[in-house]
Amino acid sequence: MRGRGDTEIKTNQFKYVLAYLFFSVPTTNNKQPITNNQHIMRINDAVPQKGSRKRRRRVGRGISAGQGASCGFGMRGQKSRSGRGTRPGFEGGQMPLYRRIPKLKHFTVINPKHYTTINVGKLASLSENTEVTLASLMDAGLVTADDGPLKILGDGELTVPLTVKAAAFTTGARNKIEAAGGSCEVIEV
Repeated sequence: MRGRGDTEIKTNQFKYVLAYLFFSVPTTNNKQPITNNQHIMRINDAVPQKGSRKRRRRVGRGISAGQGASCGFGMRGQKSRSGRGTRPGFEGGQMPLYRRIPKLKHFTVINPKHYTTINVGKLASLSENTEVTLASLMDAGLVTADDGPLKILGDGELTVPLTVKAAAFTTGARNKIEAAGGSCEVIEV
C-alpha cells in the first residue's frame, strides 16, 4: 500500500522535470540567451498595476465598516428601498422631456415666412412685356389678398415674355419665365 507522501514526491519530481524541459535554456525572440537583467514573462506576472484595482464596498456589515445599517442609501424613501428607484426618464409625474418634444421629423419653424403665391400658368393671361409685381397682379385681379411678399410657383405653361419682380421664385418657375423670353428679378423684402 502506498502512502500519501509517495504521491507528493512523484508530483514534485514531475514538476521539476517539466521545469527542466521547458525552462532549462531560456531565450528571447531573437534566440539569444537571457541575461541577468532580462526575464521570461509568465502568467503570474500578468497582474494589475498596484493601486489600479480597488476592493469592492462591503455594505451592511456594521458601523465600523463605514457602510453599515442603511448602506449609504439614507433613511427612508423610494430610493432607499430594494429594486430600482424610478425608471429612466421619470420626472416625478411631470410631463417628461421625451414626451414634451415633437415625436417625428423636426421642430416646427418658430417664425415661418408667409408668401402670396401665384403659378406661372395664371401669368399667361397678361400681355407681352408686362412688368409683374404684387401691386400689378392685385390691380389685374389675379391675386385677391396680400398675404406677404410675392412668390412665383412653377405650375402651368407660360408663352409670353414678362418682366417679373418678386421676393422668391421656384426653380421651375424661373426656368419657364426665362424660356419664354422674360426675366426674373428678386426683390429684397
